[in-house]
Amino acid sequence: MFTTSDFKKGLVIQLDGAPCLIVDVTVSSPTARGANTMVKTKYRNLITAQVLEKTFRSGDKVDEADFERHKGQYLYADGSRGVFMDLENFEQFEMEEEAFEPLAPYLLEGTEVVLGLFEGRMVNVELPMTVELTVTETAPVMKNATATAQTKEAILETGLKLQVPPYLESGERIKVDTRDGRFISRA
Repeated sequence: MFTTSDFKKGLVIQLDGAPCLIVDVTVSSPTARGANTMVKTKYRNLITAQVLEKTFRSGDKVDEADFERHKGQYLYADGSRGVFMDLENFEQFEMEEEAFEPLAPYLLEGTEVVLGLFEGRMVNVELPMTVELTVTETAPVMKNATATAQTKEAILETGLKLQVPPYLESGERIKVDTRDGRFISRA
């Protein structure tokens, strides 16, 4: 059992029979005397991927989800689905197309991830903060074009398209932020 004082970003609780990852927590104190402190949460249902909001009174209790995090590895794409392996017991899990599609541009075979298991079933995959990918296609290097910051589009080995600095060439390895899909630096 968790109380509202335990709520923090990244905690997994059980609401309506589903595991829910807390994305944001805001505590608001009342202005009237005798009123309860309110704890507003924004959470993502890990089964349906919906982001919802719910307000709790201070001291409310919620169930702890039967949720485990295991080290995992991306194995391969099976059509439009992804196949992952639990590195602790070598069990394999398939991820359906709807959930796999947003992750696919950041995954190469062998990429280490964190698998979220609910009641023995994979419901979530957490990517590393950054991944290293190779630029396969981009415009030629632009020298002394202008003093202002410019970018050009690049296509990476996974098919991801993003804006990169003008000095990058095809074949270079770069670091990409998996949270928002932006260029960080050369690898």
